Amino acid sequence: MIYTVTFNPSLDYIVRVTDFKPGIVNRTDYEEILPGGKGINVSIVLKNLGINSIALGYVAGFTGREIEKRVSSHGCTTDFIKLTEGLARINIKLKSTLETEINGKGPAISNQNLEQLFQKLDCLEENDILVLAGSIPATLPEDIYEKIMLRLSHKNIRIVVDATKDLLVNVLKYQPFLIKPNIHELGEIFNVDIKDKEEAINYGLQLQLMGARNVIVSMAGEGAVLIAEGEKILRSKAPTGKVVNSVGAGDSMVAGFLTGYLTTKDLEYAFKMGIATGSASAFSDKLAVKEDVLKLMEEML
Repeated sequence: MIYTVTFNPSLDYIVRVTDFKPGIVNRTDYEEILPGGKGINVSIVLKNLGINSIALGYVAGFTGREIEKRVSSHGCTTDFIKLTEGLARINIKLKSTLETEINGKGPAISNQNLEQLFQKLDCLEENDILVLAGSIPATLPEDIYEKIMLRLSHKNIRIVVDATKDLLVNVLKYQPFLIKPNIHELGEIFNVDIKDKEEAINYGLQLQLMGARNVIVSMAGEGAVLIAEGEKILRSKAPTGKVVNSVGAGDSMVAGFLTGYLTTKDLEYAFKMGIATGSASAFSDKLAVKEDVLKLMEEML
């Protein structure tokens, strides 16, 4: 089974204003509400591709109930911990001549709440997959990903980490199955400006030497590179298409990679399916669906 963890889920309130002006009343010409959070996105795209998962995390209040309802409406199984105080956050995504985001804070998570999550994670079995994705709330310890991976280190569980900076670097010693920095995040880790795939490969190799088993570096329209187990390096262009919305594309790449790997055990196929799935989300207002992914896969193979 695949488990995803989203520590700070949200309702994403997406609005479009033709020509937003601060200081006056603006009216929307489009609006939509979607469940948000990197782990939740992974679970939704996995389900769209025919793979079941269980979405873990924390929800609170009426917004939390709505998040759970909307995730479940995609056919996903949820096992969220329900906090008794606070509200799950609402994030505002304003699309106009410039895109602006206002992200909510989210509820406080206590040590007792954290122990509830640990108890759920203790039930994971050999060969399960755990996806740890996104930033963590201020109320949690900065080393929470490390604590989780240490706690599960005696089990043969494949862990995927999609995070940035120290949150990612500090878990490499636990040999995650997959990490997926984009080119900018990779540059931030090493404090460099990465210009092309060869430089991305060189720095990706350093992350592999630090412990990561497989490293995907996504490069938007330039495609991606995979530094895989067994000293195998793969490069791929991105499929052609018009980028409509980049939100969730990275999460979709993770879901596509896992789907490809679970169905074929072939890292090269998984890599290409990851790119196709990330692109399918980028080329759409919605998260990737199977039909669009398979069309793009024809171009990739």
